[in-house]
Amino acid sequence: MLLKNKKIGFAITGSFCNFQYVFPQIKKLSEEGADIYPIISKSVDIYDTRFGTSKEWKERLINITGKEIIKNIVEAEPVGPKLDLDLLIVAPATGNTTAKIANAITDTSVTMAVKAHLRNNKPVVLSIATNDGLGANLKNIGFLMNTKNIYFVPFSQDAPLKKPKSLVSHFDKIIPTIQEALKGNQIQPILL
Repeated sequence: MLLKNKKIGFAITGSFCNFQYVFPQIKKLSEEGADIYPIISKSVDIYDTRFGTSKEWKERLINITGKEIIKNIVEAEPVGPKLDLDLLIVAPATGNTTAKIANAITDTSVTMAVKAHLRNNKPVVLSIATNDGLGANLKNIGFLMNTKNIYFVPFSQDAPLKKPKSLVSHFDKIIPTIQEALKGNQIQPILL
């Protein structure tokens, strides 16, 4: 087991079209022995979309992790001082969440969890999925790439002709990225 006894916070934000790729990775993390603490944004908590209902995704998350979901700022604040996670991953990390993390805005459960976790000087992994990654959000991604304890799952343009500014992570690289981040290394290459 690659991640036996590692306490991993897994935060999910509202890039709903990518849940089909992210949830199998959560299951793989569990199979690799990780002790997973689920965290969701408000949009994941309340919105039903063509990709599934909020209830279905939350039930699936509870079934995989065996834990109650952290879903508000009050519940997320103790992530740092009480849970003492080994690592926190945000996958998918939307452009909105990425911008908030880059600018120290802690008005959601996910951004509060990131802030609280970073207090412990431990790694945060971002698995981006944003339609403006090569647009308005590029400065935030660049800033975070140069921020201590922030690591990225490798990413690339997902549809360069239809969505020339869109970036999405290679979600199948989540586990190797986590392994490297736990050693203090950014997996390479970042751009695929």
